[in-house]
Amino acid sequence: MTEQTPPTYQALPLPDRADYDDAQMQAEADRFYDHVRTRHSIRDYIDRPVPKQVIEACVRAAGTAPSGANQQPWHFVAISDPEMKARIRKAAEDEEQKFYGGGGGDAWLKALEPIGTDASKPHLDIAPWLIVVFAQRWGDRNGERVKHYYVPESVGIATGMLITALHTAGLSCLTHTPNPMKFLNDLCDRPENEKPIMILAVGHPADSATVPAVAKKKKPLDEILTTYEGKA
Repeated sequence: MTEQTPPTYQALPLPDRADYDDAQMQAEADRFYDHVRTRHSIRDYIDRPVPKQVIEACVRAAGTAPSGANQQPWHFVAISDPEMKARIRKAAEDEEQKFYGGGGGDAWLKALEPIGTDASKPHLDIAPWLIVVFAQRWGDRNGERVKHYYVPESVGIATGMLITALHTAGLSCLTHTPNPMKFLNDLCDRPENEKPIMILAVGHPADSATVPAVAKKKKPLDEILTTYEGKA
């Protein structure tokens, strides 16, 4: 976040709060789970347009994410221009060819086999929007570099909120991380303090859209949660 002067601490009364009883909390938690469990990563899109205002609203929601020292070290570039999407696809596929040609290593390529991916990325052309997520490694204050803290964690949280917002808006998306991604700085005209993290292809699924069967296998709660409760 670019600032002219360092901010000072000022306490404000909590502006928003929920006052649910236990039953309401459980109902809301269950309702949210039922909602997010219908989110799927897809690779088959139709070219049905998505209004820019919808994308803006979802990015605005992502921008409310918590971040280290409230530095908000992220920038999102939303692209619907067909020529620019084609350039991104070409550059991404060039890197993917190297990866799937052996650069990724045998173990990584084997791990991807159940997902069914390859070097061809037509969704980068067809999806009506691409959102490129950048992490700002440092900021600027009066021409001086300002260190940002917890950048990967902060950008990860914001990106998760963006994906959830897109799903809530009725859209599908796919995370795509060509490696290396430095070409995205040039294509998106972003400064050197920003590191591209991923591309989100965003749009509506084709009638023929599929998901890998393995993607429906989620770890059960007892494998992802440990609790410690005191004696009642």
